[in-house]
Amino acid sequence: MSKLEARSATNTKGQPVTVFVAETENATNSTVTYTIGDLAREFGVTLRTLRFYEDKGLLNPTRDNLTRLYSARDREHLQLILKGKRLGFTLVEIGEMIAHHGEGKTASLDISASTVREQIEHLERQRREIDEALVELRRSYEGLANALPR
Repeated sequence: MSKLEARSATNTKGQPVTVFVAETENATNSTVTYTIGDLAREFGVTLRTLRFYEDKGLLNPTRDNLTRLYSARDREHLQLILKGKRLGFTLVEIGEMIAHHGEGKTASLDISASTVREQIEHLERQRREIDEALVELRRSYEGLANALPR
């Protein structure tokens, strides 16, 4: 088992993070890891969210006793998960996309043109449904507001 050295650093947002570097037999072959708190702060998600993604098999941190240590690959996967969620994909769909994300590739979601077109249609359908619900709610509100004694 490798020994961990804690180092202070800053993330892409300039916020302080603790980076754990695993000291291996070959000192030039260090592996940077992140704690659950580091990733939660950097990406603006809760600890519970990260544990949920772990339970779903989307993230695979290693453990040092009770401490979860996330690799650069886990960090990359978290970026992909959050991007996929912003685009409206389900976690199952995101998991499938990440499964196609091979070693050494730049972080990206593996999405075909037809998948993008289907997602656009799905989101447009949802927007129409939301617009219809808002119209109905506004009518109800106006009816209720007019019924109140003045």
